[in-house]
Amino acid sequence: MNNGKFGLVVFLGLGLIALGLSAFTVNERELAIKLQVGQVVTADYEPGLHFKIPIVQTVRKFPSRILKIDDDPQRVFTLERTAMQVDYFVKWRIVDEVPFYTSTGGNITRAEDRLREIVKNSIVTEFGKRSVQEAISVERLELMRDMLATATATAQGLGIELVDFRVKQVEFVQEVRNSVYEQMREERARVAAEIRAEGSEAAELIRSTADKDRTVLLADAYRDGQKIRGEGDARAAEIYANAYTRDPEFYAFYRSIDAYRKSVGKDGDILVLNPDNEFFRYLNRSDGGQ
Repeated sequence: MNNGKFGLVVFLGLGLIALGLSAFTVNERELAIKLQVGQVVTADYEPGLHFKIPIVQTVRKFPSRILKIDDDPQRVFTLERTAMQVDYFVKWRIVDEVPFYTSTGGNITRAEDRLREIVKNSIVTEFGKRSVQEAISVERLELMRDMLATATATAQGLGIELVDFRVKQVEFVQEVRNSVYEQMREERARVAAEIRAEGSEAAELIRSTADKDRTVLLADAYRDGQKIRGEGDARAAEIYANAYTRDPEFYAFYRSIDAYRKSVGKDGDILVLNPDNEFFRYLNRSDGGQ
């Protein structure tokens, strides 16, 4: 190989090396900035092939996907100064690579540490505004929305967007949990006692009303029975009187026969009377005369 061809090969090799050192790619899941002497000179790259000056310029890339912080439970105090444990997670992503680089040096771990402090301050602030009942009740969605808004305002200076902020669990710390549960038991016992007292009062009222109604019903029934019985006795006396008036002898005969039927003719009956007794007056007379 002559010197001309060798020089051409060297030149092409150096050109390929320079091209390799100056070219870089950015994919759709990345954000990139170009630095020169530590200063940002270009940002907001579109996905594709780009170039830089070798050695003089460098490129930093950051993920544009959603990242997650699932930290240890945070100890907070409510409006009544009750200690609670809050278990949460945060989803975030880098939306502005320039302030992200200038504020964190482009270090994801440092950014997460800064974000943890922002989130913890937001949790402490929002829980400190609310009572225990509000913190664990249906206002949980409002609480998370307020915490997200508070943290987002601070995180914007880092070039970070908070995508989601969720409270997974809120519970009392161990040292106050037993006392709270005891208070809850006492409250439930008090409510149960009130309900039982109200039930006993209602039952007593029902019983007294039923007893009164029973007494009234029995009195009315006795009154109506006595009235009917009196009317029947009066009607029977009237019938007896009419029968006696029409034929006294037949009435006396009928009453005697009825007395015979009720007094004699039953198994084991013994009747000891003088045969001439007035009771046998109609039995001793066979001719039917007086």
